Amino acid sequence: MKNTTREKILAGGKAFGTFSHLGSAYAIEALGLIGLDYVIIDTEHGPFSEEASADFIRAAELRGISPFVRVRDSSRPAVLRMLDIGAQGLIVPNVRSVEEVRALVSYSKYFPMGERGVAFGRGSGFGRMPFAQDKVKYFDICNREQLLIPQCETKGCLDNIEEIAAIEGVDGIFVGPADLSVALGKPTVYDEAHAKAIERVLAACKAAGKLSFIYTSDAAGSQKYLKMGYDSVTQGSDAGFLMAGATAAMKAALE
Repeated sequence: MKNTTREKILAGGKAFGTFSHLGSAYAIEALGLIGLDYVIIDTEHGPFSEEASADFIRAAELRGISPFVRVRDSSRPAVLRMLDIGAQGLIVPNVRSVEEVRALVSYSKYFPMGERGVAFGRGSGFGRMPFAQDKVKYFDICNREQLLIPQCETKGCLDNIEEIAAIEGVDGIFVGPADLSVALGKPTVYDEAHAKAIERVLAACKAAGKLSFIYTSDAAGSQKYLKMGYDSVTQGSDAGFLMAGATAAMKAALE
């Protein structure tokens, strides 16, 4: 198991990804063919089961992009099942406390870092993949390559971001700017306080040596946050790209 997105960032590169809302393995394959670094299968806002998500993960693996999953919540089953089917990164929404994140680490990381239940699911080739032959090495590889990335989008997470980012087992932080604006009491208002919050999250990640991800809705936002120092931007979604491309084509044809 090799997480190419993690590898790229640690080598000094910037990573670009998007959300998957269409529920199509074909769409994920197509995104892989254009050179996307990762795709986030969104089971928080999408209606996708573990079975469907396994198909989407397989499609990402086929085209050499990192399959990430935004889990529906921070419960043990939501975390464990997605890791066992091969998710290489978990984006965990609505995180509100240090204690919640420590529990997440215990669910998602194997011994000695956590208490993840031992299983050989499809992510390990049902125990047949070379990296799964030695259990100690298997634990180390999974703990390193399967990223745990809490999402900073609540006041509780922001207020404790330095401590959360520094927790062993947390691999990075994902910023949700829209929900963060709600948490700051100004829905969809990206004012000075909002900008400072985004800078604070980035600073916490840098201080802790952790990866920094942020959602953006367009290329201008992506450029802004990458220049600021974020390691990765997650721009839009497969559904948004489809509609934008089709709209542009239609307008061009009818002009």
